[in-house]
Amino acid sequence: MNKIKLKFKKLDESVNIPCYQSAGASGMDLCAFLSEPVTLKSLERKLIPTGLKMELPQGYEAQVRPRSGMSIKHGITLVNCVGTIDEDYRGELCIPVINLSTEEFTIHNGDRIAQMVISPVTKAEIEVAEELTDTQRGEGGFGSTGRQ
Repeated sequence: MNKIKLKFKKLDESVNIPCYQSAGASGMDLCAFLSEPVTLKSLERKLIPTGLKMELPQGYEAQVRPRSGMSIKHGITLVNCVGTIDEDYRGELCIPVINLSTEEFTIHNGDRIAQMVISPVTKAEIEVAEELTDTQRGEGGFGSTGRQ
């Protein structure tokens, strides 16, 4: 297992530092940092602060993902499904959440609202081509491989 050094700056002493909830977890939980609870109405979107800034090592990104329990139990997910935090970003980590349920949902200070996975980044060398290699699938789109 690879380990890297990840630096966090707390914007307040009471801020929760992200942590892995089990030895095999690939994502660390991010918690809300709120002065008062935030209630999301059905289909409402809000940006939830974490009270953290972060420094990623060069060549890495952070992927912010929904927490499966919040999604299935309460319909709370991320507006952009998976958000990317680039290595050169130094602002506060804020989580864009949306309530996809028909019920209101309240987020409280300290609630675990998303998970973050750290991944290496591969940069592509771009090449413009006149032709692409042919494959068995070719230009077949959604559902073209025979699976529903």
